[in-house]
Amino acid sequence: MKTAKTFNWFRKIAFTEGVSYIVLLFIAMPLKYWADIPMAVTIIGGLHGVLFVAFVVMMWEVRKEYKKDLGWVFRAFISSLIPFGTFWMDSRQWKKEEEAIVAG
Repeated sequence: MKTAKTFNWFRKIAFTEGVSYIVLLFIAMPLKYWADIPMAVTIIGGLHGVLFVAFVVMMWEVRKEYKKDLGWVFRAFISSLIPFGTFWMDSRQWKKEEEAIVAG
């Protein structure tokens, strides 16, 4: 039975990165421009940047370990740029892929 540890970590990081993106867009940015609190973007933006880098690194690790093609990498990367994209990809594709890896 093959393990899906790397894929599971990828999904967790993708979820967290997606949450940070939503918080950045819909909470921190309005606080910056409407409430004159630029520190919100500084803090959340920095956290989101770290999570985005972690997402890209884990995406590449999944590609190598599970022999994903560049089309998969492209779709994963684009999903991280679209609000709610990582959630959609997880519910439509990544969860099923992880289950298939575990099943064997």
